[in-house]
Amino acid sequence: MRPAFLGSVAVALALALGTTSAVASADSEYPVPYGLAGFAKAAEAQLTKPGSAPPGANDWSCEPSAAHPDPVVLAHGASANMTVNWQTISPLLANNGYCVFALTYGVPFGTPFPINQIGGRNPMEQSAAELGAFVDRVLTATKAKKVDIIGHSEGSLMPNYYAKYLGGAPKISDYVGLTPLWDGSNVLNLAKLYALARQLGLGPIIDAVVDLVFPAARQFLTGSDFIVKMNKGGVAAPGVKYTMIMTKYDEAVVPYTSGHLDSPNATNVVLQDLCEEDYAGHAMVAFDPNATQVILNALDPPNAKPVKCHAVPPSP
Repeated sequence: MRPAFLGSVAVALALALGTTSAVASADSEYPVPYGLAGFAKAAEAQLTKPGSAPPGANDWSCEPSAAHPDPVVLAHGASANMTVNWQTISPLLANNGYCVFALTYGVPFGTPFPINQIGGRNPMEQSAAELGAFVDRVLTATKAKKVDIIGHSEGSLMPNYYAKYLGGAPKISDYVGLTPLWDGSNVLNLAKLYALARQLGLGPIIDAVVDLVFPAARQFLTGSDFIVKMNKGGVAAPGVKYTMIMTKYDEAVVPYTSGHLDSPNATNVVLQDLCEEDYAGHAMVAFDPNATQVILNALDPPNAKPVKCHAVPPSP
């Protein structure tokens, strides 16, 4: 949930370590940067083309193929945007024949630049409605019946409100979540501290202060009204196929097992069960070659390939 990939530290580390970009195939149109190179590319894109769609995304003339009939919608994490979050996954999907679409959601109306580059701030109910309108636009443009959704952090949680409470489930085929948090997060014991504050009668004061800056922030906390509502009657929406991708080194979703989705229509993957050398933290999962292979397998099971273990560094 932290905007780690917005910093210039990522650029310096990537250059110092000589991390290079990997390309999906010899005839691929878009380079696909992994690991620290992905962080560097995200920082570069944000600095030089703020607010731009990631490579391969938002070609509104794209026609889904018979092999991949569902366009893919990418939902970024809290405090991020489409530019920084999808510099790896968007071009990879486009190279593999998918119509890819991305949006920056959750920016309060009238927010000036550059603060408007910090997305995911509005209450998730509002962001879910924004996502729903975007999905309808994608379906109209592509003439598809359903979309696949890939979300990171907040983007792994918020779309399910659209699925469960805004009529979105019939429009979703596959739902892939990176660093999900179905039980919320108790990072830095904030959930417990917030609960204590409410017991002491300080809840309204804290809510008023937080809501001025980042209304969605308190919704992430374990035990929040939003998390309770999301779990009511079971998290998973019928008819949607879920794949949840977690990392043991998640420093924002605490504990990382909050991302486990207990449902017959869900598959749960812990990256370290596939590759012990994967040290990806919360942000790095969006640039992780092990995670991207899980994504490709989830979207196209008949052509699934084994995950080849790639060493992945921690998030900067």
